[in-house]
Amino acid sequence: MEQPLDRAALVERLRAVGMTHYHDKHPFHRNMNEGKLTPDQVRGWVINRFYYQRNIPIKDAALISNCPIREVRRVWLHRISDHDGLKEGEGGIEAWLKLGEASGISREDLLSGKGLLPKAKAAVDSYVNFVRTKSWPVGIASSLTELFAPDLMKERILAFEKYYTWVKPWGLEYFRSRVSQAKTDSDQGLDLVFTYCNTHELQEEAVKALSFKCGLLWDLLDAMAEAYGGGKAE
Repeated sequence: MEQPLDRAALVERLRAVGMTHYHDKHPFHRNMNEGKLTPDQVRGWVINRFYYQRNIPIKDAALISNCPIREVRRVWLHRISDHDGLKEGEGGIEAWLKLGEASGISREDLLSGKGLLPKAKAAVDSYVNFVRTKSWPVGIASSLTELFAPDLMKERILAFEKYYTWVKPWGLEYFRSRVSQAKTDSDQGLDLVFTYCNTHELQEEAVKALSFKCGLLWDLLDAMAEAYGGGKAE
């Protein structure tokens, strides 16, 4: 029987997934950060990514419902309020609605799902279903794309401020907040994965879960590139 990896080796395995498969390498994403997308392409990204954002707390609620350990539920619970907010006008979903408004998309259109691409919806739904049906430690591992998010958010802020000045600056608050939130979340996620994915088999499942998550984020961008263009590497 193979022994589980120590923490440093497990983190190295997980980070290696992001180095090759994280969606910042997708041509649509690279073109966005290089200022090559049109306003309509950026708005298409905001619309379809919003469906992902609004499903994050649903995914986290499913994970909590699968977890029998009170201490883990306590650690994970704040992720729901981070996105839903503790009261009206707060949280990550509200911040994304403001991004939409800053980009010229009404709240009503975003909330109604107007313009949501079927393939994008299917990619996000597959994530919620994955977490709902897998063991909760493996579900936690799928969240570890947050390991790579702080650098991505910093780059995205710079790109929007430089190339997409038609987006009102107050709409970028979601990206700013995630620089610190994602670091906290990834540290917590790593601690839990190392503690509870404590066999070789579970660690392999954790690596596969992160690869799956990277794949669905790639599929989300594939759907946008197919519908709007902007997904060709130059």
